[in-house]
Amino acid sequence: MDIKLVDNKGKASTKKVKASDAIFAADFKESLVHQLVVSYMANARVATRAQKTRAEVKHSTRKPFRQKGTGNARAGMTSSPIWRSGGRAFPNRPDENYSKKVNKKAYRTGMKSIFSELVRQDRLTVVEEFKVDKPKTKSFNELIKNFNIENNVLVITNEFDENLYLSSRNIPTALVVEARYIDPVSLVHFSKVIVTEQALKTIEEMFA
Repeated sequence: MDIKLVDNKGKASTKKVKASDAIFAADFKESLVHQLVVSYMANARVATRAQKTRAEVKHSTRKPFRQKGTGNARAGMTSSPIWRSGGRAFPNRPDENYSKKVNKKAYRTGMKSIFSELVRQDRLTVVEEFKVDKPKTKSFNELIKNFNIENNVLVITNEFDENLYLSSRNIPTALVVEARYIDPVSLVHFSKVIVTEQALKTIEEMFA
């Protein structure tokens, strides 16, 4: 398939980029994309909470009240999970593992599905190059306005560009990332995705 190429000023070029149909014209598989997003967010999760079991809470082994005659349910000690200030039955641990496994074939298929849907929704723009002369936020904003984009944009470059990174890092609704570091969550989250011509070739090599 052919994708329209746009120059650095946001104007349509006479040239077109040939893109792989297997990557940019695949069927959309919603359940698989959902699996990719959930697994990516789960794998980024860090266990920082720690709770105590009934053996770890500070308590007395003295029986709170006699076994019979009070009308209450029998109780052995106050560290029981059903008691206030008691231990947790299934406590959170710092070594808890939240990761979810996704097979390589499923990951590739899901990423192809996302890219194809971006093309169908006209959210993907391919540019010849995307650069700023100086690391200034104003320069980045002016560059984005050429594409009629106010905010919420993901820029995918082939290589790390320090000027582009520094000029965009103060904008919370913009993200600049290298092609090799793209992830399903960012692709789904941002309303517009700008890809350089060289980065497009890298993506095709990654998911071929």
